Parts: sequence; structure tokens; C-alpha cells
Amino acid sequence: MDSVRKTFDKWAKNGRADLMEKEHGKNAIKILKTISFDKPFLFLDFGCGNGWIVRRISKDPFCKKAVGIDKSKNMIIEANKKKINNNEEYANTDLENFKFNNKFDIIFSMESLYYVDSIELALKKIYKLLKPGGKFFCGTDFYSDNKATAKWAKMMKIQMHLHSKQEWISFFKEAGFETKTKQVKDLKNKKKWKREFGTLFIIGKKPERQSSN
Repeated sequence: MDSVRKTFDKWAKNGRADLMEKEHGKNAIKILKTISFDKPFLFLDFGCGNGWIVRRISKDPFCKKAVGIDKSKNMIIEANKKKINNNEEYANTDLENFKFNNKFDIIFSMESLYYVDSIELALKKIYKLLKPGGKFFCGTDFYSDNKATAKWAKMMKIQMHLHSKQEWISFFKEAGFETKTKQVKDLKNKKKWKREFGTLFIIGKKPERQSSN
């Protein structure tokens, strides 16, 4: 079992999954509120944890299906325990092996992408999973511009890819995305880095028209 899966299996059992919802929920919801859900859509949360984002999205009247995937079996068990309606679907799988019959309108990921073996390959897979015009919202507190969080990898002793804001932008553009970023700060938080840097969201849009190359 890889160290990332082992760590999150442990967190699912000791209540850390619920803590992550409290830690990241405020900024994640700020971004979700900027998305225009004005027509029927399919939604994927990569690294869904206990399913808190999937549950929220599944209640939207235009949601056809909200899917959550996580490589931690225990996280998916927790997500299924908390399931509130039939629009939710969860799968214990990593991104590389995930398969779905339809393309997604929105893919979301909060504090997950930097755990993958290859960010480049992960972004290629996400690009393929999106419909033309679909968007990927990737949130991370762990980026090199934010010095306070750069020590997380050593503390956790698991694989975490640390990159700068500019490097993240480059990864997205190389995968074919039209790319922009947004810093979501929590100005009333006790932690200085949350007030000054906050969560970096890299937002990639799959072009409406695909290149013939």
C-alpha cells in the first residue's frame, strides 16, 4: 500500500476527514459559488475525502450526477455513510484508473493533485474526462510562494509535489487548458498565511474547439 493511501485511510478513521472539511470548506465554497450551475451538469470531485463537496453539489437542481473518487478505501466508506441522495456516486480508485461513461462539465479537486505520481499525466487524464468547454478547478494551500506551508511534506513524510504558482500555470497550459488563477484569502483567520496568501486555485478550461493537431 502506498504511503498516501495509508495516511488517508488512517485519517478517515480518526476523524481527520471531518477536520479537512472544516479547514478547507470556507475557501472551497467561495470558489464553488462562482461557478454558474445554470444547466444540467455532471460533476467530479477528485480526492473527495468524506464526500462533503459531492454532497453539496448533488443538491443542486441541475445536477445530473456528482461523482467522488478517492484512493483511500476508508474515505469512500465514510462518504457512502454520509450519502444523502441518489445523485451522489463514489468510487474507490485513483485518477489513473478511473473510468466513466460520460464526460464531465466540472471537475474539482481540493488539496489532492500534488499527491499524484505525475502531475503532467494527471492533468492529461483530467483534460480527457472533461467535455469541450468544461472546467477544472484545482485548489491548493501547498505551493512554494506560500512559505508557511512548504514544510508540510517533511512533516507528513509522504509524497507531495511542491510547485510555485507560475509552475502550476505552466502545467495547466502544457496540458492544453486555457488557464487563470485566483487567490482565495480568509482575512479574519488567525493564521497569517491564510490572510496573506490563502488558497491558490488554478482554473483550467478545455477549449470549446479542439485543435486538429
